[in-house]
Amino acid sequence: MFSFRTTPLEDQLDKALREGKVGCFCTQNCWDTGKGRWMYDIFRERGNLVTVFNPREAELTPGTNHIVFESDQLQQLDAVVVEIQDVGVRYFNYTKDVMQLMEMLKLLGDESPSLYIVDHINPSGRVVEGSIPAVAGEMFVPKVAHRHGLTLGELVNLYASEIGARFPIHIISAMATDANRQLMPWTIAPASDIPGLFSSYLYSGGGLWNNTTLTPGIGTARPYEYIGAPFIKPLRPEDLPQAHGALLRPCSFTPAAGRYAGQRCFGFQIMLVPGEPYHSLLHTLHLMRWFREHYSAFDFDPAFWTKLADPVLASYLREEIEFDVVQEHIKLEEQKWIRKAKRYILYDDQPYRMK
Repeated sequence: MFSFRTTPLEDQLDKALREGKVGCFCTQNCWDTGKGRWMYDIFRERGNLVTVFNPREAELTPGTNHIVFESDQLQQLDAVVVEIQDVGVRYFNYTKDVMQLMEMLKLLGDESPSLYIVDHINPSGRVVEGSIPAVAGEMFVPKVAHRHGLTLGELVNLYASEIGARFPIHIISAMATDANRQLMPWTIAPASDIPGLFSSYLYSGGGLWNNTTLTPGIGTARPYEYIGAPFIKPLRPEDLPQAHGALLRPCSFTPAAGRYAGQRCFGFQIMLVPGEPYHSLLHTLHLMRWFREHYSAFDFDPAFWTKLADPVLASYLREEIEFDVVQEHIKLEEQKWIRKAKRYILYDDQPYRMK
């Protein structure tokens, strides 16, 4: 059973939500601006809240961007209500946690609780970047483009089809939630490494730096804008590959956490040009190829290739093909993904490519 609902969560009349045992799977983004409370307070006040699955550390603590849970915690429930802020990129940890939740619910078969998704606007918008995984990718990641242009509710719709889910799924429209009407989707930071307005626009490419010997500024105030490492020599912007929609500035920084914590790093800041489209994935690939050619200490860890999940892009990074081949490949892949995505759209606006 699948339904898309346009009235708020609190107004739903389902017996599982009114009288059943409810578990809430959420992050700090489940704040209800209209009522001044958390989403799970609805069920706490009703007396049927059994458990809250959420990150266990303080809000925005580096390195804690997962929600940990066990299958036996789900068996006692009648409903699981999910409210996180997806960021529009397929390697976002909290979204992978939701997909893992769906896999566990599938294994419970007829004993599975119903799944409710309180949807949110995608802070990265409807723009798409990149390719659908062509080889085995990361676990609990749906077959979507690197920057997919969907909401969490639409991703759940797609993933349910991919895994053959039979448990009930109900999506509460983003338009039914006060926070979506009153706040921009990045106002409450989705995670410790996605702190603000520009983060999600840079994450489709920037997230890949996490699996290299450069750091994308994790442990600083501006992750994915700052890229560097202790072994990088001070750079001139004109030395680096350029991209439409962004300017580069040489910089240094000392991360407080993550790779190179406490060490001074040299590199550059990516500065977005207001109102101009920026293809983060393409620019990141171009930059990675440049660093591979110029620094012997620059390398990829094994998880990088699984995250990338595209042999053509991997061939480019291994210096086997040229950039124009990659550009054409990504163009065709984005067109293919948009055709696929249309089957799972729940709102009037559609995903689209940058021109």
